[in-house]
Amino acid sequence: MNTADDPFDLAVTGGTVVSCVDGDTGPRPGTVAIRDGVVAAVLDPGAPFAAIRTIDAAGSAVVPGFVDCHTHIASNMLLRGLLEDVELFEWLSTMWRLKQNFDHETLYWASMCGLVEMAKTGITCFNEHFDAYAVTPQVRALGDIGLKATLGYGFADGGVYADVAAWSWAALDDFDAATTGSSDIDGDRVRLALSPHAPYSCSEPMWRAVRVLADERRLPIHTHMAEGANEAAFMAETYGRTTVQWLHDIGFLGPDVTAAHCSMLTTHDIALLAEHEVKVAHCPVCNAKLVSGTMDLRGLWEAGVTVGLATDGPASHNSLDTFQEMKYAAITHKQNTCDPTFLTTRQVLTMATRDAAAAMHRPELGTIAPGAPADIAIVDVSGAHVAPNYDVEATLVYGSRAGDVTHTIVDGRLVVDAGEVVGIDEERVVAEFTRHALALRDRSI
Repeated sequence: MNTADDPFDLAVTGGTVVSCVDGDTGPRPGTVAIRDGVVAAVLDPGAPFAAIRTIDAAGSAVVPGFVDCHTHIASNMLLRGLLEDVELFEWLSTMWRLKQNFDHETLYWASMCGLVEMAKTGITCFNEHFDAYAVTPQVRALGDIGLKATLGYGFADGGVYADVAAWSWAALDDFDAATTGSSDIDGDRVRLALSPHAPYSCSEPMWRAVRVLADERRLPIHTHMAEGANEAAFMAETYGRTTVQWLHDIGFLGPDVTAAHCSMLTTHDIALLAEHEVKVAHCPVCNAKLVSGTMDLRGLWEAGVTVGLATDGPASHNSLDTFQEMKYAAITHKQNTCDPTFLTTRQVLTMATRDAAAAMHRPELGTIAPGAPADIAIVDVSGAHVAPNYDVEATLVYGSRAGDVTHTIVDGRLVVDAGEVVGIDEERVVAEFTRHALALRDRSI
């Protein structure tokens, strides 16, 4: 037991703790005690403790911070709601017209607005696939809003992205020069990855070069894979194989790869993903909106593939809201399998936390347990829209909303306190972002 002479840094008391620890019996009342950025203990209700600060979480669920294992913040914030009701390749082509006119100040304010939205929905860590081809603005924003992130340098040399071929190859040829000015990357809170865009925008030599660089630097890889009918048709016509089969044949697949979407998989593809221990980021809302197909979650699980939940970017999802993603995932897979027992509420919560962390190669995250990083969201479950709250896991998956998050904690530090992002003028962020976004639109289309 700690004492007043040795207090915890922070204690969250009175709430229902949803630990997402494998084998845990389920949610239970308790106090989460935090010291030096990690969970020091999960105490029984009424157990004595001393803490520098105590948060009363009565009427709330205390959950691991959500992990978004595939998204695009800086670029996609600027594209949200701009082009709707079109298929993927038309959408990509129009989006590229704006991306060609990005500047660092615009990307900074886009990153800030995205981080505000994420923090207020309880996301504590995210896996950024950069298709803005400028990482430093988001590094700057992460210095202002302290979420965790893995930032993937984007590469492409074909299709609508052919214009960045020279930049991409220069970055692959001299990666140290490409990452100059990003000294905060590849640490603990903010890490670095490699993000070849997709099989229809990267040549075979580029995929091979990324694999060599990943092996040399021991960096994770984060890419799009098996997304939609257009990609499947392109791969069949160009290579005579599926995306997964082709990447296997050129020696690209491995346990360091996070494959986003995977909505067009054959049984053989799934076996290859399992063989190479590839992780999958599942984006059900985006997949449905762009008619990219429904991922075979049951098949992937039966093969032993790690699958985490992700929002994708706000250009294709329109929000950075894990609650929406959890609800849609649960509903769509029950419908797809014709099995109401498939994908339980506990499994969905695990996909949004522990499994998503594993899928983005940060397996230390996603649980509330002694010794785990103190990345936590507190969700008010006392509102009329979730009453009478018989089952807190069902409430979180099917009834809760982003606005129910009252506190977001990263490494024991409050990023959102009583619904407000600490140290940030949110009105200014929204105003500056809107001003820059409208100017970008006006000069691009």
